[in-house]
Amino acid sequence: MFKRLFWVSVGAVLGVIAVSKAEAYVRANTPDKARQFLLGPDQDHVMQRSLRGLFEEFNATRIAREEQLNAQYADRLS
Repeated sequence: MFKRLFWVSVGAVLGVIAVSKAEAYVRANTPDKARQFLLGPDQDHVMQRSLRGLFEEFNATRIAREEQLNAQYADRLS
């Protein structure tokens, strides 16, 4: 269990490092118009926007699935 947790943590940390290095490379080596196309007009908060979008999408999917399951089991009990 601890081995798995360790390796998942290592993978998450390496993923964050890789994304930050890639973003820094894109910022340093691309023209402004191309950078705005890739990162959007608000280039300073790309990670926060991505995380917020993932969280909102997860919650919307979770709520839809809960409603689906509640309807399914409510029909069984009726």
